[in-house]
Amino acid sequence: MQATNGVKKLRPGDVVTLKVARLAEMGAFLDAGTGNTQDDILLHKQQQNRELKVGDEVTVWLYLNNRSMLTASTKLPKMKEGQLGYVKVLSITKDGGFVDIGAERGVFMPYSQMRGRVEPEQMVWVKLYRDKSGRQAVTMRVEDDILAASRPAEGIKVGDMVEGTVYNILPEGFFIFTRKRNIGFLHRDEALGQRLDFGQMLKARVIFLREDGRMNLSLRLQKEDALGVDAAAILNILQGRGGKMPYGDDTQPNIIKAKFNISKAAFKRALGHLMKQGKVKQENGWTILLDSKS
Repeated sequence: MQATNGVKKLRPGDVVTLKVARLAEMGAFLDAGTGNTQDDILLHKQQQNRELKVGDEVTVWLYLNNRSMLTASTKLPKMKEGQLGYVKVLSITKDGGFVDIGAERGVFMPYSQMRGRVEPEQMVWVKLYRDKSGRQAVTMRVEDDILAASRPAEGIKVGDMVEGTVYNILPEGFFIFTRKRNIGFLHRDEALGQRLDFGQMLKARVIFLREDGRMNLSLRLQKEDALGVDAAAILNILQGRGGKMPYGDDTQPNIIKAKFNISKAAFKRALGHLMKQGKVKQENGWTILLDSKS
């Protein structure tokens, strides 16, 4: 709020405590403090959280209604200006988007403040601010703020699973903000080809603890867990090919990566596991399903 001649000018987005000046059939009119009753602010009956009488004080959030008139609601936002929030995108328009900060109306997010391809229902990290015109808005450019709000990883060891959300994406990989306010980095090689987006929640395994308190993460399973998953994938491909496939121990790593999305070492471990179980055999560069009827 800015002061004009000693009177605070109320703006959309302000959370203020005002007195009920008068009551009407549609609701209560709140004293805007200007000395002019024409400036009184309507708090509609449907937006009241209790029965009011003249002289009562009520805390409200101010917004512009469809006629661009300053209006009040007792549904208060869950964020204050300058704060971070993990919020839902309500809609995308030709001018930008609107996100839910818990208030009566959505708050504007300009296209210039979006990151990636933003869609309705998407959850994203944002910061609430005022633009140059004084309008309340949010931005997805939150890297510095999340860094300031983060904590060094403590009580975490290599191999632990952590849950967090993507807040920044670089060509090298993805920055994750965990539930414990730790920062992790997921290199693209450790993302297993998954297309991750801003705000996406995921679970990842800690593979390295850095001296600065951050973590390196991976979506790869532990070797013993991955073995069963990789073996099942190989069996599935064999069954889909009639029990034979032209891939084995001698197949080039780039071909294994392209066909199975795993490393050559992981492929050989899974194939060896299946051979020990008597489910497959290798012959002339081919892998054959032993119980296949083909």
